[in-house]
Amino acid sequence: MRFTGTIWRPPYEAASLLIEVTAGCTHHRCKFCTLYNDLPFPFRMSPLEDIEADLLEVQTALHSPIGKLTAALRGQPVQEGPDRAFLTGANPFVLKPDRLLEIARLIGRYLPTVQTIGCFARITDIALKTDRELSQLRTAGYDGLTIGVETGDASSLAFMDKGYTPEDILIQCQRLDRAEISYHFFYLAGIAGAGQGERGALASAEIFNQLHPRLIGSSMLTIYPDSRLYQEIQAGSWTEAGEIEKFQELKTLISHLDIPVTFAALGASNAYQFQGRLPEERQSLLSMLDQIIQREQEGHLRAYRTGLPHL
Repeated sequence: MRFTGTIWRPPYEAASLLIEVTAGCTHHRCKFCTLYNDLPFPFRMSPLEDIEADLLEVQTALHSPIGKLTAALRGQPVQEGPDRAFLTGANPFVLKPDRLLEIARLIGRYLPTVQTIGCFARITDIALKTDRELSQLRTAGYDGLTIGVETGDASSLAFMDKGYTPEDILIQCQRLDRAEISYHFFYLAGIAGAGQGERGALASAEIFNQLHPRLIGSSMLTIYPDSRLYQEIQAGSWTEAGEIEKFQELKTLISHLDIPVTFAALGASNAYQFQGRLPEERQSLLSMLDQIIQREQEGHLRAYRTGLPHL
């Protein structure tokens, strides 16, 4: 299997087969992001022959007599094949529909057990597809996209150079809804800056409540010296939110979400990891956040943040 640089996937894709079809990010301008700084290029597509070779490798491993014998000796069930594939790279959904469809055909040829295909997507990637193309991609198995919207706050999106507006989020995700392509959101607590967390949470809830994300996965902003945002802080043009404020922001967001959705804070950037279903588990989540806000010390939480390895 070919992989380039650090491979990132959402926590909920842990059981999915990872296939590299792109490396890097076509946007590569978000001020806080350093995830793909280890690559010698901004973005690259994998040749189809490389993708096919990787799929053949997986197929061969699945049907290997040695692999089946080993599983039997260990008392493990013989694996027939994965039911989901996750395409790696910052935004593989940017690829042209014909190429995405060809990748789906290759996956079906070599791994017929795969039922759905997921990947990261930018809002701008969805805008590049017609409604008919989105429907074709859904029929081919594309479902459960992960979209790093980060926030629904207009000023934060503009300052962080995300490349789209809250209205764009609404328009493009409503198109996904009509195409019956499910999706997950990444939310970034702290993206609005010091003293602005509540405003950002309220603006985000207003946008999210008009849509149908299957899950909202929350991370907390962690700033590294090789980011553009670090330079903004050094220049005095932006101030980072405190750690307690980030938890207060999450409390505001959860309080104002009126849609049925799973809310999950499971990544390493979260000093406390949790998840729950809204609205059923809203009160238990809010009670837990209240305890953190009331009992934790800013210095202790800050020590966790500064001690994180590079994400």
